[in-house]
Formats: sequence, C-alpha cells, structure tokens
Amino acid sequence: MATASDDAGGRSMYLIDGRRVMVSDLLEAGLIRAGAKLRFRRNRIGVTYEATVTDQGRIRLEPDGEEFRSPSRAAVVAAGMHAVDGWRAWLVVDQDRLLDSVRQELLDRTISRTAAAARSEDDQDPQRVHERLRQARGHAEEGNPDRVTVRELLRIWGATDRGDQVSKIEADLANHGLVTSPSFRAVTLDSTVTLTTPRDEPEEAVTAALSGDDNGPAAEDDEADSSLNVRLTVGNISPLRGVESVGTHSPLKEAITKMVINDYSQLAVLNGPRNVRGAVTWRSIAQAMHQRCDASVADAIDTHVEVVTYDRDLFEVLPTLQQREFVFVTNVSKEVKGIVTTADVARRYGEMATPFFQLGELDQTLRWILSRAVDLPTVQPLCSRTIKNFNELGFGDYQRILGNREVWGKLDWPLDRQVFIDRLDAIRQLRNSIMHFHPDPVSDDAIATLRNFNSLLHQYRDPA
Repeated sequence: MATASDDAGGRSMYLIDGRRVMVSDLLEAGLIRAGAKLRFRRNRIGVTYEATVTDQGRIRLEPDGEEFRSPSRAAVVAAGMHAVDGWRAWLVVDQDRLLDSVRQELLDRTISRTAAAARSEDDQDPQRVHERLRQARGHAEEGNPDRVTVRELLRIWGATDRGDQVSKIEADLANHGLVTSPSFRAVTLDSTVTLTTPRDEPEEAVTAALSGDDNGPAAEDDEADSSLNVRLTVGNISPLRGVESVGTHSPLKEAITKMVINDYSQLAVLNGPRNVRGAVTWRSIAQAMHQRCDASVADAIDTHVEVVTYDRDLFEVLPTLQQREFVFVTNVSKEVKGIVTTADVARRYGEMATPFFQLGELDQTLRWILSRAVDLPTVQPLCSRTIKNFNELGFGDYQRILGNREVWGKLDWPLDRQVFIDRLDAIRQLRNSIMHFHPDPVSDDAIATLRNFNSLLHQYRDPA
C-alpha cells in the first residue's frame, strides 16, 4: 500500500528527474508565499519592475496585472527585452534573495529526501546528476566554466545519444541555471560545449557582437521547455574543429599542397578567423592558371561562397549545397570553424538510412518466412490483436509466433529457439529507439546486430 512518503518521494523524483521547476513548486513546498513581492532591477539603465506571486504560482506584473507561469517570460514582457533568465532576474523582496536561490533550495531538499529513500544505485542517479551540475554552476559563476564534449555531457545522465533523454537533460540544466554554448543539440557528439549561465542583458549582447566575442547563448524562455526541436542542423554534420585555410597572399603552391595532402577539394581563404574572403577550389585554380602560369591565391579566389551558422537547419542549406557543393560554418563566436560538403551530407544520410533499410529487410524476410512455414489460422491466436493477413504482423508478433514451440518446430532450423527470440527482442527494442528520430548516427554495433541477423535469416529462410 502506498504511503504519503511514497507519494512525496515519487513526486520528488518526478520534480528533479524530468521537468523544469516552476514557481508553483516553490509555493507548494512553502518556500515562497502567495502575495510575495518580486523585484527586477536593471542596474545599467536604472529601471525597476515590480511583480507579485499569485496563489496559483503565477507571476503578476504590476501595475497592469498581466500574469505568467514563467519567470523568464514575465521578465521579458516587463522589460521589453529579447531574452532574460527570469530566475536570476527576480528578487524575492521579503527574503532578499533571487528566485534562483529559492529554486536551488528546493532542489537540495528534494535531492536529500530522494537520497534518503534510495533503495538502489539507480535511485541515486538524480543525486549524482544534481551534485555534478551544482559543481558546474559554481565553476561557471567563478568564471571558469566546465568544457566537455557532448558525448561526455550525455554520459552524466548515462545516455549515449540525444534520444529520449534530451528533454530531461535540458530540464536538469535549466533547473541548475545552466545552458550549453553552443547548444548541445546543434553540434556533433564529439564537439566541445561550455556549461555556462545564460547571457540576458541586451547591452552586453550588443557589446559582444561588436567585439566578436559573443560566446554565450541568450537566456531561453523557460515556458518553452517542452517545445519541439528535432531539426538536423549544419552543426550536427560539421565538428567545428577548424578549417584548413590559406591567406590571400599565400603562394598557390601552398594551397595546392594542402589540398593534395589532405585530399580536399577546396580551402577557405581567410583574413582572420571571422573574415572569409572566399575559397580556393580545383576549378578556380585551373581557371587562374589558365589565365596566367604564375597565378597566386589571390588570382584563384572564388568569392561566391556561402557562410552559415552552426545552428542553421540543414534542409534550408541543401539547395545551396547542391549549387555550390560546400558551405563554411561559423561557431557561436562567429569564427569560421567548419565546412559541410555534399559528400558529408551524402555520408550522413547514408548513416541515417542504413538502419531503416536493414529493419525493413528484416521485417519483410520474417514475414516471408512465416507465410511459407505456417498458415494464417495458426498465427492469428498467437497475436495480441486481430490480424487479417501476414502483412499486418509486427515485431512483437514475430516474437510471440516464433516463441511458439509448434511454429518453431515447423521451421526445422538447427538453432536454439530461446537465443533466437532473445536476439529478436533486442532488435525490437533497437527498432523502437531508431524510429524515434534524433540527430546521432546509430552505433556500429547496432548496425552489425541488424546485418548479422539479416544474414542469418537469409541463410535459413527456406522452410523445411
């Protein structure tokens, strides 16, 4: 029988292990009271905004009375700013501390309660994540933010790709006042991101843009924590580790040598990390040398190049890639750090398509085998739903049918039935993961599992 403490523990686990903390959570926990006054002061321009916490845990702006569930949205509307981290903007007047501080107290309490009720190592995972992110927040506030690869970041949650845990990861980061720069969604698994606090002052953003030192993402509206974001970006293709380049005054021989040594079809021509003069390609080199045998890089520059940001939707760039064959990619600091070519895109789409083709082949082969080994009336009682023909069978049905001793006996395969069914179940789970789109390639081990099983089926597919 569930107890009140069990309910509290379950709710606590839900709070810190899957969604963003809201003001209503602080109200329910008794950490803030209805009617509490909030103040948001922009010291640089000397303007103060006032608000009140409602009994529903919403923020009511004064004096107009407009209400918001999200502290960030309330701050954005009050100040007319593009983006602001409302948790670090609103001061709880009677406590003389920021909403963020109250949120951290709630997280600490929740984690302590969860840790006390932990019955297994898995139950302790939220505490481990909390401690790691609290440490990262401290480093960020000290001006020494943690830098990790996306792969290392995911490992904090025990994840290997940006699949079904992405929303949970984003919620945990947000609850600790952290963002990644660049966004961990928009780059490759081996790209490095910085765990930092969001930039929200528009004056700072302008200064950063003018100086070319725009290293931090703007604060997000925490009301959008469930927003759909499944785009494949240019940064998911390019690792942003830098591009091979030459200067405008470099000898053409240098460009040719770099291209030959690295098997490149083009090089960037840069005057500084953010100033793209164009590109040198085999075509532009041939045209330059055709006109003058002593041509230099300056003579061979193709100025008709495209530069895109790392977070640009890849599908928007495809027409340009088709026409130009490559685009240069800038990082969050506007530095040219990557290149995406038509070959890169073809390779990535091949990686993405291969598991789907393998699953399709496996599905059709299993259906073909069963339709020739047994009749439909034999199969129908073994399925969890009513089917009218073999084309309606799914992977769960294959497990139940082939797990039946009578059906398995009709195949007359010299294979162990339980080992076969166990592998089929692993493939079913793999299929479920593959069908939920995310930007990371399916692992080589997973592809090998599918290929090996297809090979096995082809070897034994003829019924006895």
